[in-house]
Amino acid sequence: MRVHSITVCPDRVDVVVVVADEKRMSSIAGGEAAVRALELLPDLARHRCVNDEGRSFLEELAETEVPHLFEHIVLELMAHSGSPRSLRGETEWDFRRDGRGVFRVSFEYDDDIVCLGAIKAADRLMGYVLDGGSVPDVVAEAGRLKLLRSLPPAQPAC
Repeated sequence: MRVHSITVCPDRVDVVVVVADEKRMSSIAGGEAAVRALELLPDLARHRCVNDEGRSFLEELAETEVPHLFEHIVLELMAHSGSPRSLRGETEWDFRRDGRGVFRVSFEYDDDIVCLGAIKAADRLMGYVLDGGSVPDVVAEAGRLKLLRSLPPAQPAC
């Protein structure tokens, strides 16, 4: 998975994510990636999803697309830093328009800098979830995001 581009909008942050072969979680290490995600962030099990089948995120997790998990990890990290759990994300794709493996993920935010930091942190966490290795320190990641929240607002350049 690779974060290709990030656009900050007044009401959301849009991210273009590229994955090889539109990977689903079930295709990664026999489902171990989903287990690692839940061990790392147990509250993912409480996340809700909007889908045609009315399934929860936990029910979706084993078979969902990798960028959809990325969406939920970003939102969970934001919540760990003090963002409201009511913030929403959305993952969509149109392979005819954008090419195979290209996904568009959007995030509502209460603090754009915290959202950007959560995207960067989630990218690191996804490395562990997808490939294993040493377990990331989620508490430290959330602590860094909380520090971003305490920074004074940026002054307009214009």
